[in-house]
Amino acid sequence: MKLPFLLLASCLIAGSLATAQAGPKVLLKTNQGDITLELDEEKAPETVKNFLAYVNEGFYDGTVFHRVIEGFMVQGGGFALKEDGSIEEKETKGTIQNEAKNGLKNARGSIAMARKPDPHSASAQFFINHADNTSLDSPSFDGWGYAVFGRVVEGLEVVDKIAQTPTGTKSLKSRAGDSLIERNSEDVPNEPVVIESAKVVTE
Repeated sequence: MKLPFLLLASCLIAGSLATAQAGPKVLLKTNQGDITLELDEEKAPETVKNFLAYVNEGFYDGTVFHRVIEGFMVQGGGFALKEDGSIEEKETKGTIQNEAKNGLKNARGSIAMARKPDPHSASAQFFINHADNTSLDSPSFDGWGYAVFGRVVEGLEVVDKIAQTPTGTKSLKSRAGDSLIERNSEDVPNEPVVIESAKVVTE
């Protein structure tokens, strides 16, 4: 009779530890539905700290998923939808160190930082992997890869819906220093996919 009891106790302890180790959750309310993210503070501390700072400032409210490729990823967090319907890149804070060597994988449903060719150029933009993108994992093509810092725990069907949005080429206002320059960008949703709000729901 003691063995089943010990097994039950072990399961309860393991369950409690799993709950204790759960990271903060962020709710993205979009015009296509809700997406809940769980962030990994243990493996990507600086990236999570940076992302939460933007969330808590309301930076992502009113931004769009400006690059959508079905079977690859959906990218957002950097461009705002303006009242006149134009899409304009927002000013961001400084860049952060690349934490792609943390062991987390660019698997379907994971969230990672978008960046420029410089491995340490990520700031606010992020993407949600729509497929298992092992080519983005460290060391990837440049010795670094793309830093995963969490995963979708609810609303993966919303990510699928966004990924299936018809896209085309649109003019976006991108930042070049203090100036805004209109540039044609591919894979932009024909109808804006808007992040209406982003907020922390647990920590």
